[in-house]
Amino acid sequence: MCTFDKDKGPRRLMKKGLTLILVGHINFIFGAIVHGNVLRHISKPNQHISTEYTVANIISVTSGLLSIASGIIAIVVSRNLHVIKLQIGLLIASFLNALLSTACCIGLLLAISITVAHNGQPLMLGCNDTKVPINARSPVSARCPFDTTRIYDTTLSLWIPCAVLAGFEAGLSVWCFIVGLALRGVAPCGNSYIKEQLEEEAQCSPHSRRLIGQGLNPDA
Repeated sequence: MCTFDKDKGPRRLMKKGLTLILVGHINFIFGAIVHGNVLRHISKPNQHISTEYTVANIISVTSGLLSIASGIIAIVVSRNLHVIKLQIGLLIASFLNALLSTACCIGLLLAISITVAHNGQPLMLGCNDTKVPINARSPVSARCPFDTTRIYDTTLSLWIPCAVLAGFEAGLSVWCFIVGLALRGVAPCGNSYIKEQLEEEAQCSPHSRRLIGQGLNPDA
C-alpha cells in the first residue's frame, strides 16, 4: 500500500486527481439538483423537517467541493514531488476529504433508508394537506407548493449515485493520503524510500550542483 514508484507514481497520482475532480463535480451537481428541486421546499424553519435530509445534502455538496480541491492538489503534487508544503497540503486535504466523503456516504445511505422505509412521506412535509396520511407514492393528491410527480423516484435516483460516488471519493482520498505518507516518510509508510530518493534527486539537480560549484569557487 505504501509503495510509490518514482517513475509511474506521478502519472498515477495525476490520474487519481483528475478522477477526484470529475467525481467531485458530478456529486456537487447531483447534490445541488436535489436541494434545488426537493429539499428547498421542506427546509423552511416553520416546517417539521427530517434533519437527516438537510445534513446529508449539505455534506454531499461540501464533499464534492473538497474532492475538487483535493484533486487539484494531487495534480499539482504529481508535477512537484519535491515541494514539502504541497506534500503536507495533500496529506491534510486527502485526510479531510476521506472523512467527509465517508460521512457523506453514511448520511446518504441513512436518508435513503428513511425514505424507503416511510414510502417517501418525509418528502411530503412541505404539503398543506394533513387530513389524510400522504406519502410520495400515494395516489391521493395534496396541496403542495411543489410538483410531487415522481418526486420519490427522482430523489432516490439522484441520492443512490451520490452515495456510490461519495464512497468512491473516500477510496481515492485514502489512496492519496497514503501517497502523502510515503512522500513524507511518515509511519506506517516510513519504510518507503521515496523520500530519500527525492532528497537525493533534489541534491543532484543541476541547480543544486551549480550552487555547490559557486560555493567551492566563490571567485567564479
